[in-house]
Parts: sequence; C-alpha cells; structure tokens
Amino acid sequence: MFTGLIEATGTIDRATPAATGVQLRVATMLGAELTAGDSIAVNGVCLTVAVAAADGFEAIVSPETLRVTTLGSLRPGQSLNLERPLKADSRLGGHFVLGHVDGVGRIRSLDADGDCYWLDVETPAALAPLVILKGSITVDGISLTVAELMDDRVRIQIVPFTFAHTALKSARAGDAVNIEADVIGKYVARLMQTGALATGAAVAAGIS
Repeated sequence: MFTGLIEATGTIDRATPAATGVQLRVATMLGAELTAGDSIAVNGVCLTVAVAAADGFEAIVSPETLRVTTLGSLRPGQSLNLERPLKADSRLGGHFVLGHVDGVGRIRSLDADGDCYWLDVETPAALAPLVILKGSITVDGISLTVAELMDDRVRIQIVPFTFAHTALKSARAGDAVNIEADVIGKYVARLMQTGALATGAAVAAGIS
C-alpha cells in the first residue's frame, strides 16, 4: 500500500530481457534504504526489489506487468517516480494507492499557469465510471486531484512542489502514463456489478 506521495525520482540504468520478463535496473540514492524483498512503486507500479545497492536497485518486471503498464516502453536515462510502501504509523497525506495499474493513459498537454501547471491526461474509456470530479487519481504513481472531468480525459492542476520533485518536470505531450483509479470506487463498482451491494442492503434491512 502506497500514498502517491513521491519520495524520490530515479533513472533507468538498463532494461535487460529475462526469461521471466525484463530485469530493470534503476539508479537512485533511495537504493541505500532498500533491501532485497522490499516493495517499491516505480511510476505507480508495485515491484519487488531483487537486488539493492547504495546507488540503486534491480527488479524483475513480469510479462503481465509489461503488457498492462508503461514499464516495457521506458528508455535508459528516463526519469521515474519512486515511493516505498506506507508505514502503519505514518500520516496518510495522499490517498490509498495499491500500485496495481488499471490502465495506460496519455498526456494530451502540460501547460504552465503562473507557477502552477495544467495537466490533461487521456484516460481509457473503461475507467470512466471509476473517476469522479474532485476525486483522487494516480498518474505515474503521483496522487492527484481531478479538477475537471471530461468523457475521455481528466484535467489536473499541478502545484510547483509536485512539478519540481517528480518526473513530471521531464514529461511531454504524447507520453504514456500509468493510471490507477481510487480503490474505493473499484470496490463499489464491483459490488454494483455483481448485485452484492443490493443483496447486502436487503439483508441489513431484514428483507428476505
């Protein structure tokens, strides 16, 4: 479980094909605080640290993760957002983020507005029911608030601190990004889909 508050950025050293997918090597000073077996969110994707070193870490990216995220298309030298899991005694400053990407979106524009920025992101149609105005959404691991909601995209205001301390400062229009919807919405949608929510309400009301 993560919060979407980025701890550090890193860069891709190399991505080497492996029998189980791709072995990703990330350069970051955060590596000194990791050990093998730790979880870490890389651009919003929860990975397991296979090898940790003072200057970075390695992780295996499975074929399924490569298929449903942007990790398979990243290039050496590209900037990444990194976050370690939430501690039980930590403040929750963002929102609950699982590191399980729901779909890949695309940046339509990233424009300055004074010291802030407006980020427009095209979102997959399947995620439309899970995104709400003023709700939370994760873009490449960053917890953000939906300021405007359109049929095929969201518009988000980026404050100067977030822009300066995440990989957004190197983002460009056309870039693919990992999208994770708020987990609460996903549970509600699933309950509605299966009819379990209506059944549970009837049971609670004593209706047989």
